[in-house]
Amino acid sequence: MTDKSLIKEHAEIVGSCGNHVGTVDGVEGDFIKLSKNDSADGKHHYLPVAAIADIQGGKITMVVNRTATLSMLQDTPEPGELGGNFVTSS
Repeated sequence: MTDKSLIKEHAEIVGSCGNHVGTVDGVEGDFIKLSKNDSADGKHHYLPVAAIADIQGGKITMVVNRTATLSMLQDTPEPGELGGNFVTSS
């Protein structure tokens, strides 16, 4: 399980491939709130904390590549509304 206190504002989020996904604006419950400045529609989007593989040096790496991570974006921080499926390791 990821320690949410390690998720810092302005941290870069990348897919498992290393490609940029977005920038952290904050944490709301079990979701990372992404900066709307990185969003094509100019709105905040959310990613589940459970999809984080690693946090190191101000960079958050997700468990799947950029394309799959983008498919998980949600408009609200609500459980059960994932845009796609993902697998996490225990």
